[in-house]
Amino acid sequence: MARHSRSAPPEGEVTPADIRAKLAEIEGSVQTTAKAAAPIGLAAGAGTLLLLLVLAYLLGRRRGNKRRTVVEIRRI
Repeated sequence: MARHSRSAPPEGEVTPADIRAKLAEIEGSVQTTAKAAAPIGLAAGAGTLLLLLVLAYLLGRRRGNKRRTVVEIRRI
């Protein structure tokens, strides 16, 4: 079972024009996909950054609580 491309001529020869047309088609679909995925990637990046900031804040607070010295002053 041989696979035949729809854009190839019936005699099986591939011309430079065929290659250019296919590359242009692929490039167009890649750019369309990239434009559609850009807002999703931006939102995911912003969410990841926010999560890292919150995590760093909470870990810093915890470390500060562990290192903090408690001083008791008693009156005699």
